[in-house]
Amino acid sequence: MRCKTFAVTFLCFLCFATANAQISSLERGSSLSVEDNSDFLTSPDKSFTCGFHGVGTNAYWFSIWFSHSKDRTIVWMANRDKPVNGLGSRVHLSRDGSMVLTDVDGAIIWKSSTNSSSTTAPAERAELLDSGNLILKDPSGKILWQSFDFPTDTLLPNQYFRKSNKLISNLGRGDFGTGYFTFYFDNDNVLKLMYDGPDISSLYWPDPDYNVFQKGRTAYNSSRVAVLDNLGSFLSSDQLQFSAFDMGLRVKRRLTMDYDGNLRLYSLNSSTGLWVITWQAMVELCKVHGICGRNAICIYTPEPKCSCLPGYEVTDASNLNLGCKPKFKRTCSKSEEEKFVQIPQVDFYGFDLNYTEKLTSIDDCRELCLGDCRCEAFSYRLNGEGKCYTKSALFNGYRSPNFVGSIYLRMPTSVETPSLVTKLNASDTCRSTEVQKMGSASMYDNTSKRVRWIYLYWFAIAAGAVEILFILSGWWLLFRRHGGAAPVEDGYRVISSQFRMYRYTELKKATKHFKEELGRGASGAVFKGVLEDERVVAVKKLADIYQGEDVFWAEVSTIGKINHMNLVRIWGFCSEDKHRLLVSEFVENGSLDKHLFPPNFLGWEERFEVAKGVAKGLAYLHHECLEWVIHCDVKPENILLDSNFEAKIADFGLAKLTQRGSNSSMFSRIRGTKGYMAPEWALNLPITAKVDVYSYGVVILELVKGIRLSNWAVEDSEEQEAELARFVRIARRKIQCGQDSWIEDMLDPRLQGKFNRSQAEKMVHIGISCVDEDRNKRPSMDSVVNDLLECED
Repeated sequence: MRCKTFAVTFLCFLCFATANAQISSLERGSSLSVEDNSDFLTSPDKSFTCGFHGVGTNAYWFSIWFSHSKDRTIVWMANRDKPVNGLGSRVHLSRDGSMVLTDVDGAIIWKSSTNSSSTTAPAERAELLDSGNLILKDPSGKILWQSFDFPTDTLLPNQYFRKSNKLISNLGRGDFGTGYFTFYFDNDNVLKLMYDGPDISSLYWPDPDYNVFQKGRTAYNSSRVAVLDNLGSFLSSDQLQFSAFDMGLRVKRRLTMDYDGNLRLYSLNSSTGLWVITWQAMVELCKVHGICGRNAICIYTPEPKCSCLPGYEVTDASNLNLGCKPKFKRTCSKSEEEKFVQIPQVDFYGFDLNYTEKLTSIDDCRELCLGDCRCEAFSYRLNGEGKCYTKSALFNGYRSPNFVGSIYLRMPTSVETPSLVTKLNASDTCRSTEVQKMGSASMYDNTSKRVRWIYLYWFAIAAGAVEILFILSGWWLLFRRHGGAAPVEDGYRVISSQFRMYRYTELKKATKHFKEELGRGASGAVFKGVLEDERVVAVKKLADIYQGEDVFWAEVSTIGKINHMNLVRIWGFCSEDKHRLLVSEFVENGSLDKHLFPPNFLGWEERFEVAKGVAKGLAYLHHECLEWVIHCDVKPENILLDSNFEAKIADFGLAKLTQRGSNSSMFSRIRGTKGYMAPEWALNLPITAKVDVYSYGVVILELVKGIRLSNWAVEDSEEQEAELARFVRIARRKIQCGQDSWIEDMLDPRLQGKFNRSQAEKMVHIGISCVDEDRNKRPSMDSVVNDLLECED
């Protein structure tokens, strides 16, 4: 009886195992059915699965996906625009050697085109390889067809990308239809990203404002081929090179043209099944063309969001990407009175009716637009000279606090616009128009002001010099280290400026066993080091609170994407066992406190430049950086000065790393330094970017006074009062009393009168507003930048 029971059990087990067996190949004449949930092809190492991928109740795609990713991430599709029915649909290897996908009614939805001919045998079998490549082979083993030759939106390691290939995005999250964003080789042999939508086509990467060579590419190689290798390094014939920050073997990766228009390299976390972004083409997503449609602008809130212009309304409330339509009827009647509505720090790319090389006044630009019936708006820029662009259409709009210009919308005077929007009447001959607050605080910045010409002239020269130096340095490094195209085996040394993961032994050697300590704080100690490529770096050994390797990788990659001239550049990181380290640029002159406070001394010009630089860096973090970052510890010790005394904010990513798992506005522990911490830390209020504004206020007032305002002062009554409170109290009283020499009394006496009065007054006013106990009364950092720029000589 026991033997009989065992036999029945064993037979049942065999039947169950057979029914759920994973098929490694499909023979000619065989098929996979959409109705059989176990009908799949699986790669030998079980990494990839090929079969029917369903969404909803009755839509299926013949696809290949990562077996171990949490969401079964698809890497290839045969019928992305034609899903098949959940009943009766199947894919089979036909007698002529073609793989054929048929719907429930027998209609052919897709068919492979093999290389077989009358002189060659048809495909005998279909196999799914460990690389994720689906192939059709003849009896001799020759590959007649492969999915690698027909990518959809994803490129896999060792899948060659050629001039005939394109990566085309999906329409949206969960919508597998062919989208509008494309990665491809253009006719000039250069890899590009393009928006090809129903209304317009527009290239946006590499930055179209620069030529091919300025972006480190070359058009002089017609081979047009690129490949992503197993280490995570991408190499192309146009000299585009980039690498995953976690370069190395045994990591599953994919390069995907995402539905939001960004090209991203992903690494799979094998323990969680989740993907980590290890490189991306676009850091500022609002600069992706076509993302918001006609008459709309992309803003950061802090995530990218599409908003309509004043005088316009949403075209389709269910899809903001379709843009906006005017609330008025556009005519060319000269009898109709028109006005121009100014929106500062907003630009629209393309569709220029004209561009003037010579110096142009805003009045001339306005008249140029009024004289052309096609003109819907004009862009006027103040970056060393007046630049005028009249626009026939408004696409690719974005707002940036770093954009020194405005867009002026043309519309009838009868159209109602927000009362605080600056209006420039068509008949107005005034050459000076004040930029005021714009409509909604979530859509526009709170305070934007005209910038003085002389500052912008020097700013343009400086920016141009930095750009030229950057380009020359990049070319020098590229050819010095590689000569021409770098071989795949170069691994970690592909590009010296690439954010990447370092080995602990590398950093131990670079710092000579962590010999020269530069500084120490609550988050860890910093050591000086020299890498193998001779770069001098600062290596920070993070405190033991930084745990969880996979989360650390994900979050530190965010910091690596942040790049601004007033932020210390992060070159990479190390995460091995218990070791957590950050590798950043070495800043020659050390921290601000070592130069500002007695017995040291910093001149007024340097102090003002530091105030501007720190404000710009924080404005980038708060308003423009895709990954919204609150610093939480702005103080002189975290403000470094380079060889030109340009300010660079350090440790700007550590707050993010320590707060994993918490809400964006709530922190699990108090961060910051006594004297620079905003009141909301003590009051247990939600933490926002306004804590950085408060800390900045303390720093800018210290720049004015030249002493620590976090110390305690003793009054004549022998009562103690914080230096900061005392400074603010006295300054407010002097300002209210209208004393002519009040600013001289508030300044560092060591300056001996060598300062700019308007700059000093502005810094005091800004500092007082920044340290207001009511955080709602504190300004935003981009408005602080604008106020300081207004004070330029």
